[in-house]
Amino acid sequence: MTDRFRITLGQLNPTVGDLDGNARKAREAFAAAKAAGADMLALPEMFITGYQTQDLVLKAAFTADAEAHLVQLAKDCAVGPAIGIGGPWRDGGKLYNAFWILQGGKVVARVLKHDLPHQQLFDEMRLFDAGPVSGPYRIGPLRIGSPICEDSWWPEVSETLAETGAEILLIPNGSPYHRSKLDLRMTHIVSRVVETGLPAVYLNAVGGQDDQLYDGASFVLNPGESGGVDKVMQLAPFDEIVTHVDFVRTPSGWRAEKGEMAHQPDEWEQDYRAMTEGLRDYMRKSGFKTALLGMSGGIDSALVATIAADALGPENVLCVMLPSEYTSAESLEDASDCANRLGIRIETVRIDGARDAVDGALAHLMAGTKPDLTEENIQSRLRGVLLMALSNKFGGLLLTTGNKSEVAVGYSTIYGDMAGGYNPIKDLYKTRVFETCRWRNANHRDWMKGKSGEVITPRIISKPPSAELRPDQKDQDSLPPYEVLDAILDGLVERDLSVKEIVAMGHEPEVVLKVQGLLYASEWKRYQAAPGPRISRKAFWLDRRYPLVNRWRDKA
Repeated sequence: MTDRFRITLGQLNPTVGDLDGNARKAREAFAAAKAAGADMLALPEMFITGYQTQDLVLKAAFTADAEAHLVQLAKDCAVGPAIGIGGPWRDGGKLYNAFWILQGGKVVARVLKHDLPHQQLFDEMRLFDAGPVSGPYRIGPLRIGSPICEDSWWPEVSETLAETGAEILLIPNGSPYHRSKLDLRMTHIVSRVVETGLPAVYLNAVGGQDDQLYDGASFVLNPGESGGVDKVMQLAPFDEIVTHVDFVRTPSGWRAEKGEMAHQPDEWEQDYRAMTEGLRDYMRKSGFKTALLGMSGGIDSALVATIAADALGPENVLCVMLPSEYTSAESLEDASDCANRLGIRIETVRIDGARDAVDGALAHLMAGTKPDLTEENIQSRLRGVLLMALSNKFGGLLLTTGNKSEVAVGYSTIYGDMAGGYNPIKDLYKTRVFETCRWRNANHRDWMKGKSGEVITPRIISKPPSAELRPDQKDQDSLPPYEVLDAILDGLVERDLSVKEIVAMGHEPEVVLKVQGLLYASEWKRYQAAPGPRISRKAFWLDRRYPLVNRWRDKA
């Protein structure tokens, strides 16, 4: 009887809809598994289609094409290890999220996802049918149970697999990133290992898909000899990795041998990596090679420029200053200095002439009125027009630079500074913007294509934020201090607290009510905002979907 079993793990980055490319990745991983003498290659959830497909998977032609690619993959990889790979399966008028088992040129089994996630950013209940709880499948000497992603977060599926003879759990995932997600996953899988007494392989995808990031960080757990669990393998987050885990038969059952134990960075590094990889993958998968942004001399555009340089390389980023007479000399100096420190080309396009032309065109209609927010927004919208013109002419993706605090309360101009195709800091509150800049100045990693050192000067970080659309304007003329604003938004958005609960935390009732009013009144702006990487548990649009028209307001 064979007492060893090797599984090759493909912590890889599929692209939604790229069936040929995803199948090619699978074949390359199969070749590595075969060369390593593996018994099985494991790939993540819905790997052949990429994840999440959203309503694309409802198109019958797409599903049929994906299934044909899996059947062909089985034929192409007939000699060598078995393959476990995620993909859709349509059967008898029902559509399933399935884990296909390929061996000897054929499809030998399909495991069907039973627990369909329907909270936060997931909507699988409207896409897939819930499959029955599947039993284990056999590859050589080993009976393997594969709860698919959400199936492993609850006891039922894993317990049934253990009761029906599974000897290990191999869990394929498309588990998206948010801050501290690895700890949450570990809590669930530790419970499954303790409950079943079986070792578990948690295999996750990596890469960006629209607003979502998949961070990998795959791991392997053994039951502890005297209770609890032992972690015997931990893969690095965000990196594509093909590696192997060896199982041996022991008197206590099959156990994984010790393997790689990669360092897991802290939340500041993981958030920054998520924003960088989100931008990099969005551009690569969408076909963009260069990016541009408006560089104001403020902290938000400085951070976005830094993320862009790290994601794409400084040579592929263009910064544009768009000053008016309200732009301070200090802002121009800071914008130029930051771009130079990053090694990014920076150009200047003044908006005075264009603004005067617009003012002149509207003068006969606005005669007798006083300048107000209208004139300020004209400036911002002209900047959007000019930046979009450069994007159209030269093919670069325009990046927007609004942080989560501004996005939350609508402190931005629709069709102005909100214009663009992607926002790397969309899910980062302003107070975290400050700290992230400090972190990046002090840290450089090999996955960053930008320069090391102090790329964002302390003056940019410390000066009072301003839109500079009127004389001596400061953000705090219109908003509470950001440390107050972000604390209130954390209560309203992240934790869904009532106004009374937030007031009880020590905030002034009128300030909380003002922030709540701005939050609800800005929903229509967020509906039209550029996508950006989800790094928190409660990102706008993905996790928090409110009506555009909403007349309810909580009371103090």
